[in-house]
Amino acid sequence: MAAQKDLTTGPLGKQVLVFSVPLILSNLLQVLFNMADVAVVGRFAGTIALGAVGSTTILVSLFTGLLIGLSSGVNVLTALHYGARARRELAETVHSAALVCALAGTLLLAVGVVFARGILELLGTKPELIGGAVLYLRIYFLGMPALGVYNFGNAVFSAVGDTRRPLLYLSVAGAVNVALNLVFVIVCRLDVAGVAIASVVSQYISAALIVWALFRAGSEPYGLRAAELRPYRKRVKAILAIGVPSGLQSGIFSLANLFIQAGVNTFDAVMVAGNSAATNADALVYDTMAAFYTACSSFMGQNFGAGKKDRVRRSYLVSMGYSFGFGLGLGLLLLAFGPQFLSLFTKDPVVVEAGMKRLTIMSVSYGFSAFMDCTIAASRGLGRSLGPMVIVILGSCVFRVIWVYTVFAWFGTITSLYLLYIFSWTITAAAEIWYFIRAYRQETAGMA
Repeated sequence: MAAQKDLTTGPLGKQVLVFSVPLILSNLLQVLFNMADVAVVGRFAGTIALGAVGSTTILVSLFTGLLIGLSSGVNVLTALHYGARARRELAETVHSAALVCALAGTLLLAVGVVFARGILELLGTKPELIGGAVLYLRIYFLGMPALGVYNFGNAVFSAVGDTRRPLLYLSVAGAVNVALNLVFVIVCRLDVAGVAIASVVSQYISAALIVWALFRAGSEPYGLRAAELRPYRKRVKAILAIGVPSGLQSGIFSLANLFIQAGVNTFDAVMVAGNSAATNADALVYDTMAAFYTACSSFMGQNFGAGKKDRVRRSYLVSMGYSFGFGLGLGLLLLAFGPQFLSLFTKDPVVVEAGMKRLTIMSVSYGFSAFMDCTIAASRGLGRSLGPMVIVILGSCVFRVIWVYTVFAWFGTITSLYLLYIFSWTITAAAEIWYFIRAYRQETAGMA
């Protein structure tokens, strides 16, 4: 049943693409399932319900980003030990990571449920939207522990070259999610609560399936075994050393985006709803590109562990090329078919028009985020996580907040708000590439 792969030999261009395709499909499934939430609410529960769910998008991204960042540490260390054939270190890393990720999800559940309303009020969420938004968040956060566990399992399988099983498990859970969306919203009339409950159920299904698979792979060094399921101090510290900066980076990035959401909230409910519909394109493009970032970390981790300097460098360049190409291509497709895309989430032509204001700018900007994000993934593949976090905080997060309170405050237009994305990506990418070049030279100095 083992489907793990050696990523240290063979043609990189083909290998990265074959490795990434199941990840792309997995990420797109997650996007489509999230879109199903928004589409069902928008088409069957109305504009107010759509705006309520949409108002939570950045906050949900903030919490899920923390878990995804933490799992990136699991991915890098698993790939490193797997490439180095270090069985004991690999086993201890996997068993420690399972507990760390489950605990992190539980902590985020508690924080989210308690502070949901306060954060939404701080963001200036419209009074007519806040009731539904709080209800959606408090139910959705019940799935945080499951999301932490699924991301852990997905990171482990990706690190050893198996990207197909997570896709299968996510497909099963997603089908349940869509079915429950329709039942809870159309039949039971639960509106925002219905889509939140459906999401939670699907998250626990995907987590259960991936844990079951890891226990079945118990004979492999990366498999779970009940007797070894405990935190190994050295491994926990290593996971946190990479995962916490990565998670904080993602979290702080999302926190900066909360200021953007606050800017959007200064416009009327139609613009908020249009922005909510258009932001579904972000996930579609970003998560497709993210498959190549995972590939970058996994390939670099295994090859770094195996001491193959040239493949470490080429893994980065190949992954960068793919991620930029896919991002630019998808963005241009969204520009061409924007109205049709937005009509999936709303029947109101005024909301569609508002959503196109965002898609027009973002569609030609998406691809350039690859130069920032893929380089960050490459630095993590070398075990460097703190430096990229600091650069992102300064180059993107602080920059975005300054932009909101200067450029946007001066012009006061939605266009001036959306333009901050490509400007912040460009500045941050330049600094991240400089940092990676230095890190690569230092870390591979002793390799052939």
